[in-house]
Amino acid sequence: MNDHPFSVVIPARYGAHRLPGKPLAEIAGRPLIAWVWERARASRAEEVLVATDDLRIAEVCTDFGAEVAMTRSDHASGSERIAEVASQRGWPAERIIVNLQGDEPGIAPGLIDQVASGLLAHREAGMATLACEIHDSASLFDPHIVKVVTDQDGYALYFSRAPIPWHRDELLHEKSRLPSAATFLRHIGLYAYRVGFLERYLRWPPAPLEKAESLEQLRVLWRGERIHVSIAVETPGPGVDTPDDVREVARWLTRQGSGDDQRDA
Repeated sequence: MNDHPFSVVIPARYGAHRLPGKPLAEIAGRPLIAWVWERARASRAEEVLVATDDLRIAEVCTDFGAEVAMTRSDHASGSERIAEVASQRGWPAERIIVNLQGDEPGIAPGLIDQVASGLLAHREAGMATLACEIHDSASLFDPHIVKVVTDQDGYALYFSRAPIPWHRDELLHEKSRLPSAATFLRHIGLYAYRVGFLERYLRWPPAPLEKAESLEQLRVLWRGERIHVSIAVETPGPGVDTPDDVREVARWLTRQGSGDDQRDA
């Protein structure tokens, strides 16, 4: 991957429904966005940028050494914000960008490298992403956990908040445990795409399936484009959506040694 440089962009907005000011939430003595940036910096990315429209976030990020790209405030998604950064930077159509959510302090740097490598290895894919196995029925039936099914070559067939694939005979009668011979995949919300694909994607209107499931990646499948899904080389740590998650992540980071193995920024 060193011969094929890629960029990581971390979209960060101040407003969040369940946790306003989330990027600046203090976790183990540091803002959340700092933990995420350090994870990205420990990957093989040639550059790591925080993309925001909020001066409070920009100031904090600059203080701990991050490079910040200021963007407009009218973006409806992180993908739109990243597209503006690509335009500002003049990145060519073939440039690979990894979209790392700003609430994922537990993402492993190796997963960032893996998703970029997955896109590089599959030229026919518009996007690449990751998944890991589900081992408990509670996760399978949790609508907040996105599931994915793929074809034999690892290309996504569908993403859903519902339990897929539906093993009719087993799950119809028993939902407390998973069928022993089945494999279920949890989607990890880490994406890689090329600049040219991102520009094309943003010209498409939201698709009916996307609206139904509230999953942007279904716009890609609706248009007949391909998404490659690799099985993650390791399971990511916890993300942050609620105040309870802040406490859980702080405990998790403490158990991990507070990121002592991260590359010096």
